[in-house]
Amino acid sequence: MLKKIIISCILSLIAYSSSSQKFIPDLGLKTLNGESIRSVEAINQNGFTIISFWATWCIPCINELDAINEVISVWSEKEDITVLAISTDDSRSKKRVKPLINGKDWVFDVISDTNQDFKRAMGVVGIPHTIVTYKSEIIHRRIGYTPGEEEDLFDVISNHKK
Repeated sequence: MLKKIIISCILSLIAYSSSSQKFIPDLGLKTLNGESIRSVEAINQNGFTIISFWATWCIPCINELDAINEVISVWSEKEDITVLAISTDDSRSKKRVKPLINGKDWVFDVISDTNQDFKRAMGVVGIPHTIVTYKSEIIHRRIGYTPGEEEDLFDVISNHKK
């Protein structure tokens, strides 16, 4: 009997976790200038948002953001796309974010998640972790990055039924 209860609880937990996180939660975030912004305000409510969780010490994260930066202007001519780079640098490493950004020509917004509240709310455990949304609905997730995978993001976007 106890075994059945435990199995039932495990199956319920799996079902709950797979069905949760279909939409972006409404949480407070900070811009690099210290301005407060709501997560639901930061995403594109009329189109797609590519959310990339990254950190200054994560080379694959930076490589992915550089690759997205190279193609986002072309993609944006075909689809309504916003890119949000969510820095997960903690209080010890957040001082490296602005110098790194200043050395890049990234054309998208960088948001600070120093306490990693948004990261936890989104169920992100490893970085780079990239999420694609249509309006506020999550339509795709990917952990990790290999050069060329940025094209997969545009495939997800262009194949999404609106």
